[in-house]
Amino acid sequence: MDRDRGGGGRRFDRGPREMHDVVCSDCGKQTQVPFKPDGTRPVYCQECFQKRRPRRF
Repeated sequence: MDRDRGGGGRRFDRGPREMHDVVCSDCGKQTQVPFKPDGTRPVYCQECFQKRRPRRF
């Protein structure tokens, strides 16, 4: 079971997630995100998000 692995988060299948159209703050590409941005923080497309993410070894 996933809860035994220390992940902590629960997953509830509520059907398809509502996606929101945004413009990537880095490259300017149109993309969609599964949350409604509040405008106070940058939002990135998947490619730019991966580039900014710290690498794990």
